[in-house]
Amino acid sequence: MELWAVDVNGRGPAWSNSLFEDNAEFGFGYRLTVDKQSEYARELVNRLRDAIGNELADAILTAPQQTEADIAAHRGRVAELRTRLGGLDSPEVAQRRSLADMLVKRSVWIMGGDGWAYDIGYGGLDHVLAAGRDINVLVLDTQVYSNTGGQMSKATPRAAVARFAANGKPLPKKDLGMIAMTYGNIYVAQIALGANDTHALRALVEAESYNGPSLVIAYSHCINQGLNLVLGNEQQQAAVDSGAWILYRFDPRRTAQGLNPLQLDSKAPKLPLREYAYKETRFRSLTQTDPDRAESLMLLAQADVLARWRMYEQWAAMDYSQK
Repeated sequence: MELWAVDVNGRGPAWSNSLFEDNAEFGFGYRLTVDKQSEYARELVNRLRDAIGNELADAILTAPQQTEADIAAHRGRVAELRTRLGGLDSPEVAQRRSLADMLVKRSVWIMGGDGWAYDIGYGGLDHVLAAGRDINVLVLDTQVYSNTGGQMSKATPRAAVARFAANGKPLPKKDLGMIAMTYGNIYVAQIALGANDTHALRALVEAESYNGPSLVIAYSHCINQGLNLVLGNEQQQAAVDSGAWILYRFDPRRTAQGLNPLQLDSKAPKLPLREYAYKETRFRSLTQTDPDRAESLMLLAQADVLARWRMYEQWAAMDYSQK
């Protein structure tokens, strides 16, 4: 593990790489470890009340840690805890010192691509999300196995050319977000930073604040798509305008308020899919090698877009009020 970046206090995210196929399980292990160490740290606070003082002990054990301000205030309490235990020497005090930082809320994020999340690691990802722990997952969806030369993945959309789909993928893209939403207790969002950076930031903040599993799927343009990457943000906007990529947030906390958990954050498709798709070699190349098949698949892909939009639109319009 290594520190990726640090602030003026020397704090920052720690980064560790797993095997490709066990990314979710590896990150889940971090979550379980952090939870157990935090639990034990809280037990030690109770055991050392006489040395710590009841007021400080209670403040540490009941402190809210929902916002940056909450956490900053809590770090002050933990610093005071260290000071009060500084002159004491016992095995429990030594353990308390070593675990002091575990009293501060830790955020665990699992990051990976679509080849892992939709395909080879999907079983593990599904298990981790279904476990109900406070874990966050960010999927960088390039719609193809990017690191291994551009093989088709289950995230590859219909009509796109990739390795093992040289004549265009005949089936539609797997909807990972929809699958996760059916659990009902998972925060799910689909974002496109190039199309709406404010929405992307809002979704990431909400995912982090949700006390449970969260899944954020990010549109990620890639050289394997056959795209001038300088125009990546514009292409992300075209993906959203065409309906090929829907922006949404599904927040289970809204259900308790009588609100629909699903919020559609992009508008109905207004750009023909082909005007988005044929800016990329992965779609355009088939028009040169097999134009009839390209046209047939593009018509089916356009139907996929409209059907998916109607399904999301109907769900977002459902009445969740307790009448």
